[in-house]
Amino acid sequence: MTAVFKHELRTYFQSLTAYVFGAFLLVVVGIGAMLYNLQAAVSNFEYVLSFSSIVYAAIVPILTMRVISEERRQKTDQLLYSLPVSTVQVILGKYLALLVVFVIPLAIISIYPLIFAQFGEVYLATSYGSLFAFFLMGAALIALGVFISSLSENQGFAAGIGVAAIVLNYFSVTLSEYVSATAAGSAMALFLLAAAVGVLIHYLTRNDNLAYGVALGLMAVIVIAFFIDSSLFEGLLPKIMTTLSLFERLDVFVNGVFDLTAVVYYLSVAVFFLFLSVQSLEKRRYN
Repeated sequence: MTAVFKHELRTYFQSLTAYVFGAFLLVVVGIGAMLYNLQAAVSNFEYVLSFSSIVYAAIVPILTMRVISEERRQKTDQLLYSLPVSTVQVILGKYLALLVVFVIPLAIISIYPLIFAQFGEVYLATSYGSLFAFFLMGAALIALGVFISSLSENQGFAAGIGVAAIVLNYFSVTLSEYVSATAAGSAMALFLLAAAVGVLIHYLTRNDNLAYGVALGLMAVIVIAFFIDSSLFEGLLPKIMTTLSLFERLDVFVNGVFDLTAVVYYLSVAVFFLFLSVQSLEKRRYN
């Protein structure tokens, strides 16, 4: 894993990827600090992080689009399978290298509240709590980007899907106000979600029986629950969209509350997509 980590880290800094990523993040946060903390004379640095969070839609796909898709395109992923390391170690090595690239500009940003505190009252606990959540959210989105990159050898496709997924998650709370809140609408959405789970399982395992079994089983549970008590589905779809929002949980920290459930959620999302990335590589190895 160490060898993979060092190779990936060297690759990022020998190309423009790390520098473009860091510069983009620093510019957006700098603009936010200028608007909120300097021009508006607001002491809440955490507002800057909330304002800047949309930048993930651009910088995460830039950082992750080539991490595995480039290996697949150049067929060098075959070399990874021949190394005396497991697929888990390969994914973790690549992921940790991405986190290091991510942490470097964050380390610079972490100095901002201390600078502003020299000229006024800054709520350092809230600022650094929000910065911690900002990091965890970025780590979760980077794990999502790694998984998307593992699905295709086309970097452009991986970047496009990554942007769409992050933008959809960013606006999911707003969109939840316009989707159907009826029991039938929620049940239909869960049906589609069950079908999507089946498609994902089929892609990762190439096992038709397993994919159909899981999808049909989930659909059967939905139908039974709907006929037993349809009121359970009332407003369920908007609630799910709000609950799954990574960006909404950052706002809890911005409001001065350290939300342990949000920390667990961010870590769970990161582990989940890293697990799917491992399964995607394993599928390709055995194929």
